[in-house]
Amino acid sequence: MSGWERSFNIDWTSYHQWLCSRYSKHYVSNVFAHSKRYFDYFHDVSKISLIPSTRIDNVIDSLTALSKFTGCYEQFKQQLKNYDIKRHKQNCIESFMRILTASGSDVLDWYGKALAALRPNEQLFLKFCKLTGVRKEEAINSYNLIIKLASEDKLSEYYHRELNCLMHFRYGKLFLRVKKNLFISFVPESLINEIANSTPVTYPAILKRLNHYQLNVRISELRDYYGTYLLQHGILEQEVNLLQGRIPVSVFCKHYWSPKLTELRDRVFKALETI
Repeated sequence: MSGWERSFNIDWTSYHQWLCSRYSKHYVSNVFAHSKRYFDYFHDVSKISLIPSTRIDNVIDSLTALSKFTGCYEQFKQQLKNYDIKRHKQNCIESFMRILTASGSDVLDWYGKALAALRPNEQLFLKFCKLTGVRKEEAINSYNLIIKLASEDKLSEYYHRELNCLMHFRYGKLFLRVKKNLFISFVPESLINEIANSTPVTYPAILKRLNHYQLNVRISELRDYYGTYLLQHGILEQEVNLLQGRIPVSVFCKHYWSPKLTELRDRVFKALETI
């Protein structure tokens, strides 16, 4: 019996444990849920082509993880190829519409209203998001990790005081994932000290308070604003990519580009003075 056929019987508990050993908590939850929901598609791959483009990437990623767990990755990959099933790629019209929508963004107005609705530690967290441009889950992990390590007198393992830089890559399971990574963030020491003396934050608590004041969660838009703002204030695109966890695919960036981090830090801090 082939691995593909044996995979009809899944030990879901073992699969969940396998995911937890490799991916972040949030990613595990998403992958595990999609794996169970679309399990039938694992053995009838043609059905994946019927999934809306907004969900197809999540389904393919989840079933790919399941195929690796069951030892059927090559067979599953070949099935995707046979049916010409590919991940969704944003076309030029979708990109333009996103730019058009973002150009009228009032995210800073939202930011001010959100600060008024949140508790002091959550206000500080939102400021951290605005000044680092990291993803919501990464920001929560980083914020709480700063507090934890400070309480253990181990913050120097994470925050490089000479560089004024959070070294996310040292905590791979939290910040280095299959597609979405986070390597470093330049953060003023004053803000780090404020966070270290704060209390942990949780997304449900933030969501509850924003909902109470009839405010949407727009933390992801702060990431967009951060990236655009730095570009407009002299930070190069490849430098913004580095700070937001992307290593460009060009040969130059992968093998030859070597920015001086102290100089980059100074330019980033100067740009952020007026954000």
